[in-house]
Amino acid sequence: MSASATASNGLFGLRNAAGHNEARGTSRAKEKEHRLHLALSPRSMELLDALKDKTEASSYAEVFKNAMRLYAAIIEETDKGNDLYLKDQDGNLTQYKVFF
Repeated sequence: MSASATASNGLFGLRNAAGHNEARGTSRAKEKEHRLHLALSPRSMELLDALKDKTEASSYAEVFKNAMRLYAAIIEETDKGNDLYLKDQDGNLTQYKVFF
């Protein structure tokens, strides 16, 4: 899944690439934004900075939004009974256990 890709209509009502809420059919412009204040440990802030740099995200908000979409998609798939596997460069599959 690319950084701009999202999960399909599901429990989380994720947005598609055009910014439309797939569950309700509304656009971002009509919705009120919510602000969130976080207190992060130095280690978490280093991780956030590293993710922002690695993904070339324009903001910390973009990193969080992308991470939430990915997390939601993983939860949605595991709720359906599907498993998540990681494939290494040699083609070996390793099951990734998701805890939530």
